[in-house]
Amino acid sequence: MKKTLVILLALLALCDAAQAQNRPGKGYTSISRVREGEDSLTLINVMPVPVYGRRTDNRKYRRLVEAVKKVYPIAVTAREKMAGMEDSLTMMPTRHEQQAYIRRIERDIKREYTPVLRKMTRTEGRILLKLITRETDQSAFEIVREFRGRVEAGVWQLVAKIFGHDLKTGYDAEGEDRIIEQIVQGIEEGRL
Repeated sequence: MKKTLVILLALLALCDAAQAQNRPGKGYTSISRVREGEDSLTLINVMPVPVYGRRTDNRKYRRLVEAVKKVYPIAVTAREKMAGMEDSLTMMPTRHEQQAYIRRIERDIKREYTPVLRKMTRTEGRILLKLITRETDQSAFEIVREFRGRVEAGVWQLVAKIFGHDLKTGYDAEGEDRIIEQIVQGIEEGRL
């Protein structure tokens, strides 16, 4: 009976290992087998695990992950809409037609995203500004200035400053925004 149980458990472990080789799990990215002479080795590429000294740090990280997951799709949509707008604007011959088109797109965006944006926290808004900068390679201030003019960009910068934000902030993937970059890469790779 014990031998049967041991054999059954060994077979289950082999089946699970064979299935795991085909699909990445939560703790690793891939498994491969290497044969060196008569020995065979299993190579497992393990994902980095954030380690925190205090529970509050882990809690802050989890909140940051949830905030990035919430606003990242909006930043990707903003990049796509902006690319479409730039293509359409180059086709329009007059400045009047361009301004009318921008107003129409702005009205559509407000109608679609105002309910979502009103429910955002300040942290989510700050992260959204950084992710828009990441996706478009332009700060939010530059985007508003390009499409709506200097005066309106200045007004929105003033409103942002009142609420503790800055539309001119850049995105530093190697420095201060390193953790956000890691989270975004995890989302893009399907790990988070």
